[in-house]
Formats: sequence, C-alpha cells, structure tokens
Amino acid sequence: MLITPNNYDAVLFDMDGVLTMTMKIHATCWKRMFDAYLRDREERFNEPFQPFEISTDYKAYVDGRLRYDGVQAFLLSRDILLPYGQPDDDPVIESICGLGNRKDVMVNQLIDEEGVEILQGSLQVVEMVRKEGLKTAVVSASKNCEKILDAAAIKDHFDVMV
Repeated sequence: MLITPNNYDAVLFDMDGVLTMTMKIHATCWKRMFDAYLRDREERFNEPFQPFEISTDYKAYVDGRLRYDGVQAFLLSRDILLPYGQPDDDPVIESICGLGNRKDVMVNQLIDEEGVEILQGSLQVVEMVRKEGLKTAVVSASKNCEKILDAAAIKDHFDVMV
C-alpha cells in the first residue's frame, strides 16, 4: 500500500529503535547507575554485589518501561526496597525517583559527549512521506525526546512530538 495524502493524513514514527539507536546509550547508563548504586550498598550494608547485566536485566526490568518503573522493577529483583520519592528528587537522593533522575543525568551527559546514531533507512522514509505532503510525528515516552532529535539533527523533520 502506498503512503500518500489520498490514503493518510499523517505518519507517526517511534523514536527509540526506529529513528535513532538510543538503546546502547540507555543500556550503558542503566548499567553505570545501577552498578555504582549496588557497589555503594555493598560498602554500606555489606550486601553481595550482583551487577546489572545488560544481556538479561535490561530487557527484563527496564526496557520499554517508564524510567521510575524500571528502577523499581530492577531493585525489587535484587530485594531492595526504597521509598518512591518525588519526580523532582535530586539525583543524589536514595529513592526510586532519585535513582531514575541519576540515570537521566547520565543519559544527557552521554548524548552530549557521543551524540545519537540515526537509522538512515527510517530517515529516508520520513523524507519520502514529507515530500508526498504528509504530516509527520515522532512518538516517544522519553523525557529526552526533543534533546535526542536535536542531537541527531532531525527535529525539523517532524511536525509534532508526541
């Protein structure tokens, strides 16, 4: 089926894994944040260190979840109970939200340092449907959607971010 203004008004694109390869950034930051936190608990409470494993823990506990839900799910898998906190918790606060915000700071730093990889095939599709006169939208649950699109220099390819 052709994607034309006769058949559609707009085309929506997912950001993570469709337009950009941000999984590596997220996985790296989850590992860094959780491993540092678990090392800290090892020192403070003499708990055995069981690292965050990207190959298993990423998909099982954090991938596809909202950030705070991912923090909570992973910590529960390690029998760690923390107060939920508030979404505006400082990243140094030992709460679900604080740890989630700590990971978010790391993501922003890594994006600033390394940029974002664009999936060229998807970008070609975006350009094709725009040439056809269709509206385009990028859809993401990421709080960093606009920053990622800016870092990838593709924000101007979309009429709206959802």
